[in-house]
Amino acid sequence: MTALLRYQAALLVRSQRWLAPVFLYLAFLAVGVRSGQPVLDSLGYAAAGLLPVTAWLVHVCVNQEPPAARTVVAAAAGGQPRAHLASLLAALGCAGLLGAAATATVLLISEPASTDHRVKVPLPSAGAAGLLATACCVLLGAAAGALCTRPLLHRRGWSMAATVLAVLLALVTTGSPANDAVTGLVTGSLTGTVRVPLLPLLLAVVVAAAAGALACRLTSVRG
Repeated sequence: MTALLRYQAALLVRSQRWLAPVFLYLAFLAVGVRSGQPVLDSLGYAAAGLLPVTAWLVHVCVNQEPPAARTVVAAAAGGQPRAHLASLLAALGCAGLLGAAATATVLLISEPASTDHRVKVPLPSAGAAGLLATACCVLLGAAAGALCTRPLLHRRGWSMAATVLAVLLALVTTGSPANDAVTGLVTGSLTGTVRVPLLPLLLAVVVAAAAGALACRLTSVRG
């Protein structure tokens, strides 16, 4: 699996297909995150933006090889599910690194205070909550990407439409781990209260694991 991950990561880096989602996310941050803004609001904004970016990266990693190359890699790896899992994990790792860097940047430039700037917010707690919210959005984005591309959906048009819909639902639906985590940061900023999204993170892990397992299992049937 380590060799497969290195292979998928190398393909991603050399293809330069990561540039579009990463630069889009950087532009998203440049528009919505400013120095001196309340830290919890900025952390919630940065975390929410990672959900569609992660889904995009999953699409890139899963589809970056031609069919013949996928067949060869699957034969060397001991089956298509392992090869597919490596591509999902490569996208997840890339999004996770991007999210960690974004969270660290937000902590450095934001004001550790509530929305009205009256209540001081402890940065260590805010950082922990921001990282967990980021993890929730990355995991939900990976789940959306895994369920809305090969092997479940092969047609590019249907795949992209389904991904956009899944991402929107994950962000706005009450009870979604990503929605709960981001909402907890934003509403906590009103009073200066840090809410660590442990339960949303647990649910996000379960959803992502189930989506990844289903996608990997179906690669043996649908390719």
